[in-house]
Amino acid sequence: MVKPLHFKGDKKLKKRKRVAEPEDADAPDSKALTTTTVAGRVEDDDTWVNADAPSDISGPIIIVLPTEPATCLACDANGKVFTSAIENFVDGDSATAEPHDVRQVWVANRVAGTESFSLKGHHGRYLSSDKYGLLTASATAISPTESFHVVPVPDNPSTFSLQTARDTFLSITEAKTPDVRGDADSITFNTTFRIRMQARFKPRHKVAKEERAKEKISKKELEEIIGRKLEDDEVRKLKRARREGNFHEIALDFKVKTSHDKYA
Repeated sequence: MVKPLHFKGDKKLKKRKRVAEPEDADAPDSKALTTTTVAGRVEDDDTWVNADAPSDISGPIIIVLPTEPATCLACDANGKVFTSAIENFVDGDSATAEPHDVRQVWVANRVAGTESFSLKGHHGRYLSSDKYGLLTASATAISPTESFHVVPVPDNPSTFSLQTARDTFLSITEAKTPDVRGDADSITFNTTFRIRMQARFKPRHKVAKEERAKEKISKKELEEIIGRKLEDDEVRKLKRARREGNFHEIALDFKVKTSHDKYA
């Protein structure tokens, strides 16, 4: 489910979480709670990251254009497509761009049965490129005119060109106020775009984030699992075992040692 967009400066509402009482026989165990917490953190991740491959692209995106100052592709409620100045980025680096206006955001979805994508604006209409290369965002349905093939740019990682059904490319025009057209014949600097997307929709980023979250466990939680107080070197060994995937074997060894110590 696509959640409402959040921009920098927006206040986040804290959700109240039900904490299971210790005597509750139906309460989930600590492992289940940890898994739920990890999934929640990933699902709520509203940061923006670069798409590195066409297979990454899904959900809300921002199409960063090769202009100075930095701009992105946007559309208004009437379907007019234009370039919009980017305000949210770090140290002037367009590779860290984030939208500040809903008009800058497009929802990317793969067109069924093809390798192409549709791009839906904030107003629910689709981006189109006609036979003259003119861009509009007023289509209510998807046809070849509303389908774009995302082509990785050679020797320029995490950048793409958007190819139309007529094998032309979206490109910025050489003008004081750049415009975007869809009639370029080949991939050039002017057709090289960066696609920023919400992290929670990026498959590899999502998996990596889940793995990092699973590695985080407190000393107290480890002591509850083992059943005794742990030394710092023992904590480090158990955390390393979680990262390497042999936690259960190491934890069992610790428990056996604890049992022997009790009856020594």
